[in-house]
Amino acid sequence: MMTYTSSFPAPTLTDLFDRMQIMNMGTTWVFLLLIAMLTAAQAQAQDFSGVEIQATSVTENVYALQGAGGNLGLVVSDDGAFLIDDQYAPLTDKILTAIAEITDQPVKFVLNTHWHNDHTGGNENMSETGALIVAHDNVRKRLKAGQLIEFFNSEVPPAPDAALPVVTFSETITFHLGGHTVYAEHVANAHTDGDSIVQLKEADVIHSGDLVFHGMYPFIDYSSGGNLGGMIKAADRMLEMAGVDTKIIAGHGGPVINREQLAEYRNLLAVVNERMQTMLAEGKTLEQVIESDPLAEFDADWGGGFINGERWIEMIYHGMRR
Repeated sequence: MMTYTSSFPAPTLTDLFDRMQIMNMGTTWVFLLLIAMLTAAQAQAQDFSGVEIQATSVTENVYALQGAGGNLGLVVSDDGAFLIDDQYAPLTDKILTAIAEITDQPVKFVLNTHWHNDHTGGNENMSETGALIVAHDNVRKRLKAGQLIEFFNSEVPPAPDAALPVVTFSETITFHLGGHTVYAEHVANAHTDGDSIVQLKEADVIHSGDLVFHGMYPFIDYSSGGNLGGMIKAADRMLEMAGVDTKIIAGHGGPVINREQLAEYRNLLAVVNERMQTMLAEGKTLEQVIESDPLAEFDADWGGGFINGERWIEMIYHGMRR
């Protein structure tokens, strides 16, 4: 099964120092314990040896693959395979092995739904196998420049040239591969500023990327242009695309949900957005917002992910205040 513990950066030295200072420990012991904790955390973050790639059949010739990081989509045809996202670089061999158990066709295309490294980390490896990497314009820009993910206080260095998408698009792009029509559409400023919805028209499947975190509060990367209002608009767009029988591969959680579950997720986002806007307009502090418990009816179903309710509200509060 997918584990999410290593999908985002381990604590920084500053994070750990703050935690140890709170414990009022002596300076020497603080320093030694900091080093030990940081080393262990980084080792855990980089250790993918225990990760297994699980394949779920979504519909005929379409699969969801889970490992560590974002859920992958795989489209199989007699003219080659099409991969949506590629997780972390150390998992490429395992992902290719899992694909080989499904088809003997090579992966011709990899489409990145956004720039985060749990969706693009395998780009360089996949390009070396001959796959063509495709993404929105802003994905290439952010990968090429390197980024700071403020919420995790994580510096992401520039990606090597071989990891950069070689085909980019501004609004939409369509692929025709062995009877499959793969349509990607950019949605502005949602999880990031470079998100794409991917629709498999004949298969009646949508891959949401990180526009959907099912069963957990979603990370919104405000430092990469993310926006809660944009997440709601993206959910609305997917609801427009989806029919009663449409299957949706979520970016995290799931891996496969239906239209009704997508509507429930959209309701979570809309209710919280309205409440936060109201409290911000009233001039409430973060402490007052948290004390009001705006997630009371949602925590049981959505609070079990890697971001708890209090941290999620903190993220949205600071993001909206921008």
